[in-house]
Amino acid sequence: MRAENRLATSEARNLVELLLQRAQSPTKVAASWKTGGRWEDVTWGRILEDVQALSAGLLAQGVKPGDRVAIFADTSLQWVVTDLAISAAQAITVPIYASNTPDEARYILHHSEASLVFVDHDEQTPRQAGRATRLRQKLAECPGVRKVVLFEGASTSDTELTLARLMEQGREAHTARPESFDERAREMKPEDVCCIIYTSGTTGDPKGVLLTHGNWAYEALGVKGVGAMAPTDSVLMFLPLAHSFGQVVKAAWLAMGFRMVFAESADKLLSNLVETRPTILPAVPRVFEKVYNGVVANGSAAHGVKGRLFRWAFSLFEEYVEAKTQGREPALVGLALARKLVFSKVRASLDEKLGGNMRLFVSGGAPLSRKIAWFFDLLGYKVLEGYGLTETSAASCVNPPERIKIGTVGPPLPGTEVKIAPDGEILLHGPGVMKGYYKNPEATAEVLEANGWFHTGDIGEVDVDGYVTITDRKKDLIVTSGGKNVSPQNLENTLKTFPLISQAVVHGDKRKYLVALVTVAEEPARKLLADKGVQAGSYAELCRQPVLRAAVQEVLDKVNAELPSYSTLKRFAVMEEDFSQETGELTPSLKVKRKHVSQKFKAVLDGLYDKDDRGL
Repeated sequence: MRAENRLATSEARNLVELLLQRAQSPTKVAASWKTGGRWEDVTWGRILEDVQALSAGLLAQGVKPGDRVAIFADTSLQWVVTDLAISAAQAITVPIYASNTPDEARYILHHSEASLVFVDHDEQTPRQAGRATRLRQKLAECPGVRKVVLFEGASTSDTELTLARLMEQGREAHTARPESFDERAREMKPEDVCCIIYTSGTTGDPKGVLLTHGNWAYEALGVKGVGAMAPTDSVLMFLPLAHSFGQVVKAAWLAMGFRMVFAESADKLLSNLVETRPTILPAVPRVFEKVYNGVVANGSAAHGVKGRLFRWAFSLFEEYVEAKTQGREPALVGLALARKLVFSKVRASLDEKLGGNMRLFVSGGAPLSRKIAWFFDLLGYKVLEGYGLTETSAASCVNPPERIKIGTVGPPLPGTEVKIAPDGEILLHGPGVMKGYYKNPEATAEVLEANGWFHTGDIGEVDVDGYVTITDRKKDLIVTSGGKNVSPQNLENTLKTFPLISQAVVHGDKRKYLVALVTVAEEPARKLLADKGVQAGSYAELCRQPVLRAAVQEVLDKVNAELPSYSTLKRFAVMEEDFSQETGELTPSLKVKRKHVSQKFKAVLDGLYDKDDRGL
């Protein structure tokens, strides 16, 4: 299908030009960030001045058009300023996830042939050394890197330079010839590469996706046209800017000029919400899962009348979701009373935790469970679920705020076309599609046709209104030895709607039956054991308790009761460590690396099958 009113990208050819437009109101607040324990507002005029100085500093360091410049840092205002400055120097940004290991960072630096890299600080994380240390460990294996720029701290060698010193050099250079900044912005062509974003690598080595200035100009104006955000909004940003979802929010910010609030970190998200009271929160489904499971766990565990009321109300919600899923009209009389007595109070409690001004959420990066989407809808929140890939500059489809269809990812942005291949795969065409994979023409040819149609690898359908529904990843579909097709993502998302379950991976391709690897949420698990009078020390000890295993079996029994026999989960294993980015099971966008998990825990998976079914 072709969207009507094809979007013209001539309004702005690149994000630097959009910054120049925003800075025509130099005193307007563009962003807020916390420094010295206090929130500070920063104007568009100040941001432009910093970008001008830093881009001139990069030129003074010998950065040439087309050079790759990496950023190894957590999401911050300085990240965005640096990104824009790299573009303004006509170079190419190479983001590295803040959570990447030394070897992952080395791979990206080496493969991209980056000549310069920015790093934020050297604060140690719970499982890794600081980023500056991680970088220094691998610099000898990245001979192309000429200089490291430190956002914070002092330089320790001739190859390092402080950001303050670079900015000082840049201000001098920009003052000497200020007109050169605008000249460079005008010289950038839409087809020029803006950034190389490396896929998070759910299978194999990550691929470098070449995204152009024209891609991001299209995304900026396309998201603006959806009407999800307005110049008066305040958007809390905690998403990684090494991910295309974070980048499309940045592009929308430059297109619309709303206030961007940069969270201190993902760990401080809740306190930052209360302190800054934003109106919009873009987030990955994992955040919505945690909110939902927290509400369910706390409400179900409440004592006395309060607990009974919540369990009654939630049973009505379960019936409501079942009816909606089956296309039946739900019974609303009891639910209306439940809304008044219970869910209005849940809404009020969440409003307080979210700062009191939240008007909508944007969900992307992975599929959102329909049940959780219906729950937020019941509370009166709008959740705009969208869809796209790194290869399509993130946003290809999104639900418009006044015409949300839960269970879909919305219609395509104006200018983007969608069609379904004979095998059910979703194909996309339009100004958001990548130029190709860096130094990998074979992989490019596998997914990008000569006529521009991109093969997403996702299975889905398009309804009569043009809304797209994603059913699964093409490579993830399980075909049992009995020939039955099963969507593992649907099963995994259902399991994660139970507060006890943290992560789940369904396995069973070419096997007689399905099994699951499960990790549990520590707080609900400890409470469950405490209520049974069972004590456990470490997380691993917790997971070995028979009481916990019985509780997980109850969850599987409830899920299996709604499934045909061929897609039921026959056996499971409770893992003794939750999945994480640091241990390799999750991508930075918190999606499970299915191939890695299957290989890492092959012995566990094989042990869940009968002897005559192993190794098939």
